[in-house]
Amino acid sequence: MQRVRFGVIGVGGMGVAHATLIQRTEETELTAVCSASEERTRQVAGRFGVPGFVDYRELLRSGLVDAVLIATPHPSHAEIAQCAFEHRVHVLCEKPLAVSISEGRRMVDSARQYGLLLGAMLQMRTERRFRIARRAVEEGIIGNLLRAHTIATWCRNEAYYRSAAWRGTWAGEGGGVLINQAPHHLDIFCWLAGMPCRVTAQVRTRYHQIEVEDEAFALLEYPNGAHGYLYVNVNEMPPTRRFEIVGEGGKVVVDGEQVTVTRIVPSLPQYLQASQDMWELPATEPVDMDVPEEEEGHEAVIRNFARVLLGLEERLVAPGEEALWSLELANAIVLSAKRQKSVTLPLDGAEYDALLAELRSTSKAKPVVQETRRTDPSIARAIRMEPDAQE
Repeated sequence: MQRVRFGVIGVGGMGVAHATLIQRTEETELTAVCSASEERTRQVAGRFGVPGFVDYRELLRSGLVDAVLIATPHPSHAEIAQCAFEHRVHVLCEKPLAVSISEGRRMVDSARQYGLLLGAMLQMRTERRFRIARRAVEEGIIGNLLRAHTIATWCRNEAYYRSAAWRGTWAGEGGGVLINQAPHHLDIFCWLAGMPCRVTAQVRTRYHQIEVEDEAFALLEYPNGAHGYLYVNVNEMPPTRRFEIVGEGGKVVVDGEQVTVTRIVPSLPQYLQASQDMWELPATEPVDMDVPEEEEGHEAVIRNFARVLLGLEERLVAPGEEALWSLELANAIVLSAKRQKSVTLPLDGAEYDALLAELRSTSKAKPVVQETRRTDPSIARAIRMEPDAQE
């Protein structure tokens, strides 16, 4: 069968994982890799047996690729994607799509202008627990939204932030937990609950010697009057990963690996008006969602991207337009916190750009960095990478 020729730009930890999966996927062929480090380029190109490039522009001019997977530090995503589009190359981009909503919107506009695919590596959408939750929302079981709630926490030590010069800085990373760890969870939250219209937030740096936030929380307002709450940090053990989407007709809870869907009978508005017994409660019933097992994870996103490009599937798992949701919410939280005010969505991109420029203007390089390039062990296990290939 025809295969999509992929190049991977950025072959640190995640880039190597992606290269491994591209070689493993039937619809794709790894044809080039790129790193700004000559030594890293030689090492990874030799491992995979493909041409290596130090300058991504040379890779894009080479004619070796139909698409690229961008896995470089966040602030470079938009520039590389724009160059790819100008060379008529499709783009699958690691999260976050960009650092600012302005950059993200320009990426989406450029892909549309050139008639090219722009997808995001938001692989949590492929997991069955979230597909069940999404189906419950789509089928109207939840009904009119009442509230939406999510908590997502991780644990990251100082060694993690010392592993690369760009980590934990406004200039190099463009944000903290909101832009690095949380995009997948913000994406699922928006995928299930929709976009809020107003955000009131706080961010803090509680435990780490970094410039950016290691904790963030926000109160959200939705167009229909519903409210939401969001909390993320990198300061907890054991981690919590919980979503609650509550409506007039039912409730979806995803807690860790478990998902429950509950229907209210009758719906809340009907019950509140019709019940004659002051202590009577509406009945609830569990809903068994008929959602089949399917391929999950990074490989599923890569395969889907290739199949859409080959005309074998119609829709991307995470189109660039939808990847803007989590980015806009992250930007709104930072803007609200730093300016100490509520902000409305759609977000004023120019206002956030001005704030980011201020934060970057005082950003300082790390005095000591222990450079380490290693795939997240949990991801390495999930995709069955050999230990010597994880470095």
